[in-house]
Amino acid sequence: MPEQGFYNLFIMSQSNQISKAVISRLPRYYRYLRELIEAGTERISSEELSRLMKATASQIRQDLNHFGGFGQQGYGYNVKSLYNEIGKILGVEEVHDLIVVGAGNLGRAIVRYKGFGAHGFHFCALFDIDETLCGKTINGVRVYHTDELESFVLNNNVDIVALTIPTDGALKVSKKLYELGIRYFWNFAHTDLELPGDAIVKNVHLLDSLLELSFTVSRSKIKEEE
Repeated sequence: MPEQGFYNLFIMSQSNQISKAVISRLPRYYRYLRELIEAGTERISSEELSRLMKATASQIRQDLNHFGGFGQQGYGYNVKSLYNEIGKILGVEEVHDLIVVGAGNLGRAIVRYKGFGAHGFHFCALFDIDETLCGKTINGVRVYHTDELESFVLNNNVDIVALTIPTDGALKVSKKLYELGIRYFWNFAHTDLELPGDAIVKNVHLLDSLLELSFTVSRSKIKEEE
């Protein structure tokens, strides 16, 4: 499997002491810079960017210095140039081939989202156990039966696997895919995958984030009643 672009961030985090926190902020820089470009902003200081990011200017400078800095003293950052450089670091100029295991509502919604394609993510196939879905196409992506998953992975280039299936299935499928050489997982299942250390897993636990909001709402109501 190719280890370029975004994947290299994980390698760099180990070899160059770049923390996961720094890596996790890069997509936010990229998103805010895109908004600045759309607003017609040509350059921005670290102080101005810090207000948008809700982070300190020192932190922003430290983050970017891991990759070369990009700014000029007294001038700040050229917004478009910095956007392009961070895009290169994130690998958006490359094409990453994905498959989605689970063609339910969430899996179909992911494949239908147009923003992924604009950033180099190419969905090759969907897989599901529901035979009524097999053979259909979702936004131009064919649905295969999960029985065909192993054959597809062995005969096609697959960089990332998105798992949008229940916990038991995700644990079993992820282990099988790891044995087939897959190392990058986008996990929406309500469990942490039990895989060897060289597997890179990005967990997206929707319930966790909603429960965090629930906590905040509950605390707010308690304060109002005091």
